[in-house]
Amino acid sequence: MKNLSTLFSSLLPECGMRQQLTRIMGGQNAQQGAWPWQARIQGNDGGLCGGSLVTTKWVISAAHCFNSSNPPSFYTVYLGSYQTSVPNANEVPMTVKRFMNHPNYTSPDKGFDIALVELSSDVNYTLYIQPVCLPSIGVSLLTGLQCWVTGWGNIASNGDLPEPNTLQELAVPLIDNQQCNTLLQTPSSTGQSSSFVILNDMLCAGYIDGSKDSCQGDSGGPLVCTQNSRWYLVGAVSFGEGCGQPNRPGVYTRLTTYYDWILSYAPEESDMGIKGQTCSVLGNCRTGSQIYTDQLGFSLEDSFAFQCCQCGP
Repeated sequence: MKNLSTLFSSLLPECGMRQQLTRIMGGQNAQQGAWPWQARIQGNDGGLCGGSLVTTKWVISAAHCFNSSNPPSFYTVYLGSYQTSVPNANEVPMTVKRFMNHPNYTSPDKGFDIALVELSSDVNYTLYIQPVCLPSIGVSLLTGLQCWVTGWGNIASNGDLPEPNTLQELAVPLIDNQQCNTLLQTPSSTGQSSSFVILNDMLCAGYIDGSKDSCQGDSGGPLVCTQNSRWYLVGAVSFGEGCGQPNRPGVYTRLTTYYDWILSYAPEESDMGIKGQTCSVLGNCRTGSQIYTDQLGFSLEDSFAFQCCQCGP
């Protein structure tokens, strides 16, 4: 006879689904189980990064979180984490089989800031551990779309997250790359313009007044957007100029840029997302192994702009 956890796991949705929880906008404590794909990646040196679970054995993070000279055993991935200084029966530590930084990565501001982490074994899905969906390559995200970033990073440039180190959540609007580059060239309070240039594989999000932002310790963690109650991973925390500075939005790795690279290592990811006789909101639809290519251009709920195939023979 199957135990209850095994039976429950077999009934869970494929990706991007979570418990229905209430939230208040702004940087704040998340509710337990609100972001079940959130991973906490801990190095033996105490270094902390975030990540996102996308299958039972693969986590996406940022390349700058991983030193290629370290063995996989140097890192531990915690899933189901909530308050890092409090024992949590829902938390599962996972050893790492291997990690792959993108081969073109040199530094976050040069792009390619993405890493794939393969767990040593499959994790069992629970209410507190579930995968997030990946949008496919052709999705276009509209400026101003409200998305969410989560992590255990600093709450200010020099302000550590206080005990009990509760997972933080923050709603942030997307900013298009052209506007983001313009903002970065706006002189700061010290009269300096940023030296960073936003590249095509980057994505900006945040507030022009600098009131809220991701920060150190959030690196590699998820930037997710929702459509029809399903959550999609659109970015991974990469870098920024300080934290919460005016005209200095947070910069994220744009996940759609690396869809093919991700699938080259984790082909099982291609089976995730919305399938069947409905059109996927963020990419091509599939019925079995056949891909239909009749294109229909439209937008949903003034949030996403994309092309969706016509599902059916």
